[in-house]
Amino acid sequence: MLMRTHTETEILDAVIVGGGAAGLSAALVLGRARRTVAVIDSGKPRNAPAAHVHGFLSRDGMAPGELLTVGRSESQTYGVEFKQDDVVDVSWRGIEPGFVVELSGGTTLETRTLLVATGLRDSLPEIPGIQELWGQSVLHCPYCHAYEISDEPIGVLGGEAREMSLHQAFLLRQWSSDVMFFPHHISLTPDERARLAARGVTVVVGQVSGLICERGELKAVELDNGQLVPRSALFVAPRFIPNDTHLTRLGCKTGPTGFVAVDPSGATSVPGVWGAGNVVDPRAQVIGAAAAGSTAAIAINGYLVEQDVESALRSTEPEGGFSAAVEQRVCEMNGGSARHGF
Repeated sequence: MLMRTHTETEILDAVIVGGGAAGLSAALVLGRARRTVAVIDSGKPRNAPAAHVHGFLSRDGMAPGELLTVGRSESQTYGVEFKQDDVVDVSWRGIEPGFVVELSGGTTLETRTLLVATGLRDSLPEIPGIQELWGQSVLHCPYCHAYEISDEPIGVLGGEAREMSLHQAFLLRQWSSDVMFFPHHISLTPDERARLAARGVTVVVGQVSGLICERGELKAVELDNGQLVPRSALFVAPRFIPNDTHLTRLGCKTGPTGFVAVDPSGATSVPGVWGAGNVVDPRAQVIGAAAAGSTAAIAINGYLVEQDVESALRSTEPEGGFSAAVEQRVCEMNGGSARHGF
């Protein structure tokens, strides 16, 4: 087992902001690459309200908190350090390469590279009961939650994310024959109504005024006319807001979706800065975020290797130009003499 302790003044190889699936996966890969790594996490995971993680090979049904505990333990085996804190600012060190990471607890870290894996937050409709039941009976991802409520009466709420709301309704018929779509503030086109009917989804007339719950479980959706529509679960398409302040402050460019743009490795437009998971990809599930973290870590290590090589070349080059051996080789290749020039 390789254990390392980092000093406050050490320039780390990588600082990872965010200790969810993406951040922990990256930490594991970089730790195994024998890089000096610190993970900063606030301890407020997005999926905390959920009881289980699903669709994660070998971890299906595991509690989200347990997954994170195991991930931290695995990374610590390879010398990765963890700090439960909030990052208040990230800035360029003023010299290449590197960044300064300031924590709310007063600690300042210097690092050669930065991976931001801070996820996103869900902006939910302001309907009584939705926030209280979020992650339990009010859900958003069919692939994460629908199997557990197979054949139950399911509702889908039309929201700001119109396309996603309709997509949820079409998808959920895969798990239940009793799916109702509550357009709420959405005005459906004749074609959309026809497609929902063809899929076997019932459209409910009227706006939603609240949810009726009992012992923490959804029992019915209440309409503005007082009608109660019995449902066991309600799917909502939130508005996704990336926690990307650190990326945008560093000048990372955003794409057409409003999320920070990254290449396939997770690299942003700012050299030395990567993003992984929901902070740059709102559709990433837990297993996808973990994969993105691993991919970013491999790219980060490659970037650091290139820097190490360049640094080694500079350290062997004397002041004033090439070494005599290098000059001789260049001259011979050009038919000249090291003493008399080309």
